[in-house]
Amino acid sequence: MTELEKLNAGLPYCYADEEMIARKSRAIKWCEEYNAIDGTDYEAQYKCLQKMLGSVGERVWISKTFGCDCGKNIFIGDDFTGNFNLTVLDIREVYIGNNVMIGPNTLITTVGHPLSPKGRREYMAEAKPVRIGNDVWIGGNVTILPGVTIGNNVVIAAGAVVHEDIPDNCLVGGVPASKIKDLENDVK
Repeated sequence: MTELEKLNAGLPYCYADEEMIARKSRAIKWCEEYNAIDGTDYEAQYKCLQKMLGSVGERVWISKTFGCDCGKNIFIGDDFTGNFNLTVLDIREVYIGNNVMIGPNTLITTVGHPLSPKGRREYMAEAKPVRIGNDVWIGGNVTILPGVTIGNNVVIAAGAVVHEDIPDNCLVGGVPASKIKDLENDVK
């Protein structure tokens, strides 16, 4: 198997592989292009996102600076706002639903590395998809770790580290993030 095939199969893979480096280099160029666009030229930003990402719904906006690892693994629904300094390490797929807001300095990562120094010296990694439902508000400085699924009508408090799945209709916060209270869904 190639390293990309291992990655897509959910197996450990070497991120120093030529194909993996080429994919990341392409994303770096796209992010440079996107971040160079006038911050008030929303049409040009949107067109660039359509080129960069796997799919983009209607009324999608991401502020400067935006960074990603692949781009084509990001799938965004309608009515999305990504505030300043959004980083999406989309080695694997990141699915974002409709009516989602993400606060500044947020990290969504699909990739992790071994606990063993030998594995890290060998440039090994493992990746799992992230899924974010509809009507989600993610506060500033939040970190969402690999393999997490966030339900619908969820609010994640600023500074939280989300390491496990979050059910529908709740407010979570803290490090690690835990449920604070249930939320009413008034748009069913």
